[in-house]
Amino acid sequence: MSTEAVNEVRTENESHIRQIIITVNFKPVAMPERHATGIEIKQAAIAQGVNIQLDFVLFRDKGHGRRDPIRDDEKIELHGGEKFEAVPGDDNS
Repeated sequence: MSTEAVNEVRTENESHIRQIIITVNFKPVAMPERHATGIEIKQAAIAQGVNIQLDFVLFRDKGHGRRDPIRDDEKIELHGGEKFEAVPGDDNS
């Protein structure tokens, strides 16, 4: 796994917190946990400046033009460097 995909952050008590770095709409998003729901991914992306809204539809980029939709209540395992796309709900792409 590349150093860009997982960061270790030291807190005041020097314990390590691993962050998973994913991409949402071509922007890096640091996730504090390895598992997250679709809504948690969108909330983290919005908090980190990605220009999306909570009612957007989230897709996991599977490569070669394939995308899997991720429901708001669906918990998935995240992998560093994964790509996601969030689009308005009325987008039929």
